[in-house]
Amino acid sequence: MKALVLAGGSGSRMRPFTHSFAKQLVPVANKPVLFYGLEAIRDAGIHEVGIVVGATAREIRDAVGDGSRFGLKVTYLRQDAPRGLAHAVLIAREYLGDDDFVMYLGDNFIMGGIEDFVDRFRRDRPHAQILLTEVPDPRPFGVAELGSGGRVVGLEEKPERPKSDLILVGVYLFGPAVHEAVAGLRPSRRGELEITDAVQRLIDRGRRVESTRLSGYWKDTGNVDDMLEVNRLVLETLEPSAEAGEVDGTGELIGRVVLGAGARVLGSRVVGPVVIGPGSVVRDSYVGPFTSIDRDCTVTGSEIEHSIVLRGARIDGVGRIRSSLIGREARVVPAPRVPNTHRLLLGDHSSVQISR
Repeated sequence: MKALVLAGGSGSRMRPFTHSFAKQLVPVANKPVLFYGLEAIRDAGIHEVGIVVGATAREIRDAVGDGSRFGLKVTYLRQDAPRGLAHAVLIAREYLGDDDFVMYLGDNFIMGGIEDFVDRFRRDRPHAQILLTEVPDPRPFGVAELGSGGRVVGLEEKPERPKSDLILVGVYLFGPAVHEAVAGLRPSRRGELEITDAVQRLIDRGRRVESTRLSGYWKDTGNVDDMLEVNRLVLETLEPSAEAGEVDGTGELIGRVVLGAGARVLGSRVVGPVVIGPGSVVRDSYVGPFTSIDRDCTVTGSEIEHSIVLRGARIDGVGRIRSSLIGREARVVPAPRVPNTHRLLLGDHSSVQISR
């Protein structure tokens, strides 16, 4: 069995952040979200991985390399533009051959991994197996309709009137029959080759498509709020470890705090769960729960909580920051003081009240 990991998306829901950064590499507890997926694939006993890349191919290659650090053998497959999940299967046809494969969306996060999901596929041998979870509003997702025994009888992509509250999580398992289903697909109204259409073709041709209900936590980390939620969840599992860093006589660590090699906490209070990366310095500041600070950052005279700070960022004298995502080498500093003033553009016969 092989894996096909999709890491070619543009991250439009996280712009402008993703104009200069691959969304799959945004860190959760100081580790790129893509790495959690690669580790889950390895832990499921799969070691050959094709990664579909697009405009951010160089960043993905630099981060993942040949895959050996994960115990994987990685092959990169170039996609000229994000043309849908089924298009990724289409361009990977030669690489996949006639092997079974798991398709994993690189910006998805699944707590607990996919080992049970893969084991069931290997045991039951359906032509396809999809992973489902219930959501309050299924309209923005692919939606599954189930028959008796969990057999999938229908799929719709982003329907206006969903037939169930069960949506497709971004992990799929396929046998080689999917290639016949993908061949000849036409773009949907969104202009993409939809994997839901390919799976529906399997169903229409009498192929066996099974489903598994996800019992644990899943999140599509497609926007900032989702990233912060996943970061919070992972940080809650931390075991405290401060031995590699330094805390001066007036510094204080409370709760689950991890300090990377050479990280320093000087005259500051850190309330976990928090992770502070190697070489970062927190001086005369407060770092509150659910905050990840990457390597080589500085936080001085400031307060921050429930946030993600990327490599090399500098936060200096800005008061309180919360629920924020701060990019690589970014600088957050105070604005110059200006006199209080009001600028107005009023139409005829207007009435305005201004507090003094």
